[in-house]
Amino acid sequence: MASAADKDGGIVETIKTIVYALLIAGIFRTLFFQPFWIPSGSMKDTLLIGDFLFVNKMAYGYSQHSCPFSACSFLNGRILGSEPERGDIVVFRHPVNNADFIKRLIGLPGDRIQMKQGVLHINGAPVELTPDGNFEELFEPQGPQGGMPQCENGPVGLGGSCLKSRSIETLPNGSSHAILNIRDQRTDNTAVYTVPEGHYFMMGDNRDNSNDSRTPQAARGVGFVPYENLIGRADRVMFSSAGRSIFFFWTWRSDRFFKSLD
Repeated sequence: MASAADKDGGIVETIKTIVYALLIAGIFRTLFFQPFWIPSGSMKDTLLIGDFLFVNKMAYGYSQHSCPFSACSFLNGRILGSEPERGDIVVFRHPVNNADFIKRLIGLPGDRIQMKQGVLHINGAPVELTPDGNFEELFEPQGPQGGMPQCENGPVGLGGSCLKSRSIETLPNGSSHAILNIRDQRTDNTAVYTVPEGHYFMMGDNRDNSNDSRTPQAARGVGFVPYENLIGRADRVMFSSAGRSIFFFWTWRSDRFFKSLD
């Protein structure tokens, strides 16, 4: 029969095991992956409100500014990782308010970016656009915040079919993805943005419903995003819920489980 001391020792070992597991999970999260919930519709239809994903924090390695270890200061440049590329879906810290944002990387350092009549131009040349029908969703409250979608065919009544024109945009490196259109607006025609060294130009796929690099930081926009603000790359949706809570299992989107992202 086990003594009281043995039982107490077993409890202590169990507590130690739990603490160690939590520490390892915390280190794993800090170094390699970060969970991220999609709170808005700025990246539809690539990402939907309620999508849950893990951000690959090692995709671009650690810079001397973002590495969590003091030893990294002895190394020159990045540790592991690769260069950010056009078309990557990137989670980054907003340069002004430090909130986590997710957008698509459109412009690299030195690129000249401009919108003309809703068409993206990179270094003076329009990107390839191919019409791809409509993106359709119900006009109803979405996600925990209960926001209503914006519709190109609006106004529509509650429960009606909310449509947005869909096109496939192909960037100069061959990366292709869907973009949506809702209306003609100011950000469809812009001046030329020249991306500074060490910075990137980000845009949402839902072009008319995205606060991104087209809006300067002085106007509470994203502006140019410095390299050290990049958190990681999103490659796959792990789980998705269309309801106001992840516990509403009847709202789970089974077709988006482990869905790879373009």
